[in-house]
Amino acid sequence: MTQHPRHAQRGFTLLEVIAAIAVLAVAFAALMQVAGSSLRLTARAGDRSIAALHARAVLDGAYVVDPLQPGITQGKFDDNYSWRLTVSPWQPAGQQTSPLQLQAANQNLSAPQLFRLDLLITWGNQTARFATLRLAPPPGATGVGNAIPGMP
Repeated sequence: MTQHPRHAQRGFTLLEVIAAIAVLAVAFAALMQVAGSSLRLTARAGDRSIAALHARAVLDGAYVVDPLQPGITQGKFDDNYSWRLTVSPWQPAGQQTSPLQLQAANQNLSAPQLFRLDLLITWGNQTARFATLRLAPPPGATGVGNAIPGMP
């Protein structure tokens, strides 16, 4: 009967197998953290996209039929998202009169007025801010909503 010498045996020791499993467990835990962070970022991006769509709906529909008036309006889209719209006259920084008003005064006309619309969308503990400018007909002008005579 032949005996094999001990030094010729091949394989891993129990300590080597345990060390390999520990290294794999640490790597797997790190990968799961990255995947969890990716899911959270995707959810936040989805929430912000919904807020942007709601903002577009409010700003596109704001004062289409009714004339622009300075003030604050607010409302809710659903149980999660709410909005607050602030409308104020816009003036260029450092000027008392807008260029439109100066041009209209030179031609003895009423000038259309530019308004700033600031929209705040809130959901959960997060907020998103949106702003735009909107042109309104001159005070006392006739027409529907924001239609400005002579403008396309």
